[in-house]
Amino acid sequence: MAWHVEHRAGAIALAGELGIGDAPAIWRQLSSQAGRLAANERVAIDLTAATAVDGAIMALLVDLRASLAARGVPAEITGASARLRPIVELYGGDRPSVAVHPARRTGPIARLGSGLGGVATSVRRAIEFGGELVAGAAAVVRRPSLGGWRDLATLVARAGTDGILIVLVLDILVGFVMAFQSTRQLANYGANVYVADLVGIAMTRELAPLITAIIISGRSGAGYAAELGTMRVTEEIDALRTLGIAPVPYLVIPRVLALAIAAPILALLGDIAGVCGGLVVGAASLDVRPHAYLDELNRVLIASDVWTGLVKSAVFGVAIAVIGCQQGLSTRGAASGVGRSTTTTVVACLFAIVAIDTALTVLFRGISA
Repeated sequence: MAWHVEHRAGAIALAGELGIGDAPAIWRQLSSQAGRLAANERVAIDLTAATAVDGAIMALLVDLRASLAARGVPAEITGASARLRPIVELYGGDRPSVAVHPARRTGPIARLGSGLGGVATSVRRAIEFGGELVAGAAAVVRRPSLGGWRDLATLVARAGTDGILIVLVLDILVGFVMAFQSTRQLANYGANVYVADLVGIAMTRELAPLITAIIISGRSGAGYAAELGTMRVTEEIDALRTLGIAPVPYLVIPRVLALAIAAPILALLGDIAGVCGGLVVGAASLDVRPHAYLDELNRVLIASDVWTGLVKSAVFGVAIAVIGCQQGLSTRGAASGVGRSTTTTVVACLFAIVAIDTALTVLFRGISA
């Protein structure tokens, strides 16, 4: 045997050539010797007689030292020759040991408390960001030059122009499906022309703003979180602060305005697309002529139906931009942190969209009553 492990008074001595090929046998010997040690018994892992030690064995020795420390047995690696000292230093064998404590299993109450603590932290960060946003908006009003206005047109194009096709396709399909699902019921009562009422009111008040907001949250909201999160982890945000540029007026305000502008435009196009989808079904399945469909739509649809949907879209756009930017600027870690921020943004945006839609629907109903 080219190696040897021996327990002496106050020491575990290793001798010979200690390589990865003998690592299992060496570890069994070390574990056996370490198991005989009593708590508070100081021990040295002696390498005086060792002629060669590779990285695998040194990692085992460092792990053994940490395990002993966790049991309350102070241990240190000693006796390394000048030849072995570099690898000992490389693996931290010359530094004080750190006890490795196994993770404690937590009960449901502890997990619930941890979850509530995380929610409280998220709420606190959101409130802090809200204050920064208000202060940043006030600063931009006083000094418009603080805003990053050069990127505004590009941001509107990215949020609006690039999303037109998918908004049109989805809204046409939604209008088509809604009208198609109602054909049998309308035909039974001879109310074929009322397909225009059904599709027109539903699309302008609710569906077009909601679909547009969901698309924007998946495209622009997640994009803002990923973009600003990457800037955060690569320290570009810190570089802006070093140059005297406040991140909120320069990065956040233009993005909020971009979605506040793009969302109502997309929603209006979605209204038209959804109505066209209903028109196709009305003409094909209900024998409603296009001019009759449009006349009925013009009769039943009033301006408030359209503008309430556009107001909702603008509010949705602002909320999505704020959530995406807040998550991006609060990113911690590296790539995994950016991924978490992006995922959290989409989930938070969907929840916010539904909550805001509920609140605005009740508000508008109270105003019109």
